[in-house]
Amino acid sequence: MSTRSFRAPGRVNLIGGQVDYHEGWVVSLAIDREIRVDAKVRDDGRVIATSTTFDGAVDVAADGTDDPRAVRPDWGRAVAGVAGALADLGRAAVGGELAFSSNLPVGAGLSSSAAFGVACALALCDTAGLALPPRQLALAAQRAEHLAAGVPCGVQDPMTSVCGRAGQAVFLDCRTLEVVHIPIPKEVGVLVVHSGIARTLEGSPYAARRADTEAVATSLGLRVLRDATFDQVRDLPRGRHAVTEMQRVREFASALESNDIGSLGPLMLASHASSRDDMQVSTAELDALVECLMDAGAYGARLTGAGFGGCVVAIGPSEEMDSIAHGAIQRYRARTGLEPTAWRVHAAAGAGRVT
Repeated sequence: MSTRSFRAPGRVNLIGGQVDYHEGWVVSLAIDREIRVDAKVRDDGRVIATSTTFDGAVDVAADGTDDPRAVRPDWGRAVAGVAGALADLGRAAVGGELAFSSNLPVGAGLSSSAAFGVACALALCDTAGLALPPRQLALAAQRAEHLAAGVPCGVQDPMTSVCGRAGQAVFLDCRTLEVVHIPIPKEVGVLVVHSGIARTLEGSPYAARRADTEAVATSLGLRVLRDATFDQVRDLPRGRHAVTEMQRVREFASALESNDIGSLGPLMLASHASSRDDMQVSTAELDALVECLMDAGAYGARLTGAGFGGCVVAIGPSEEMDSIAHGAIQRYRARTGLEPTAWRVHAAAGAGRVT
């Protein structure tokens, strides 16, 4: 079998933070930064992986029996996790040689780990002749991340990577996994700015914050907070964030569909405030970056991803995004002494084979 190439985009979460694991709704973009992998079959039952981003070669069993936590180098845990998740779905123990490359920054909150898992799953499915429907592919990548990192991540990241569409946002119902694609108005630009502080879920308070919200659901006799009312969580900050954030997401999706651009920014700002105050997943630097982006002319901005560092996403007039980026960077650098990095991003197609 000849070498074949696959790609999986990162994602930016426009709105809908910390609600996917409560079966809520989110609006995200698959972005034009991605992880690629070149793959070919090996006949020795081993998966050998290399990366232009990470050092060292990975060597794991193709049958998924290696414990991801024992794999070295550390980045190879993700490969072992994918092998294990796919083995559970019936993938034959066919070896593979995988070569990864990326223009997606790590630790930025742009779902590099989910994109890696999706790209790896596509490649390993192909080498073994296993065809998975999109939802099952995304769920396999989610399961692989649970196995590899021990982090209870939600489903929005791999679903967005798999189901993205050029020029359109992904409005995802995390209960039914139904996807609605909504065009991004041409006059609206999307900017991602890295705070200069790397973010990693592993070792962060992410799992603790999730546990807090799950405890709220349990105290209300509910499985997830999607089924809670505002009156039930009015005085419970973690629960209040989840319930109000889900409402904001639905309003944001409706505003996008009706081209009500004026409503988008305030909803993003309210989302950030709730993430900061009720979920307590923001940082002083992320808060400052949001303020700097607004001062530079953005319509709205919020932390993206799980928080605790990484990136802020902003929207604004499409023709002014370069000047907004420049102004925000200058303000933020002067205010914090940190060096931010900005990327103009566009909604991209979902994962697949590169032809």
